[in-house]
Amino acid sequence: MDFKIMFTTFAMIFLAELGDKTQLATFALAAESKTRLAVFIGSATALVLTSLLAVLFGGAITKLIPPNYIKAGAGTLFVVLGLWMLIFPGGK
Repeated sequence: MDFKIMFTTFAMIFLAELGDKTQLATFALAAESKTRLAVFIGSATALVLTSLLAVLFGGAITKLIPPNYIKAGAGTLFVVLGLWMLIFPGGK
């Protein structure tokens, strides 16, 4: 196992998840629930499953598209979505 990749992945995902919608939703569910363990297990399972899907899909797609194109595409998508949210903020 490549521990450097494992710890780098942990740090990136941990920092990216702090304060995001998923964490805030989990926070709200835990505040309303008397069974916080169930909220934790549900939230953790969902994150593990989405991570598994991302790893499987990422592994499969790199057989068709070079990783540098995937990184460029993901970066472009983040910028486009960020601009979209700034230009069209929604709400009333």
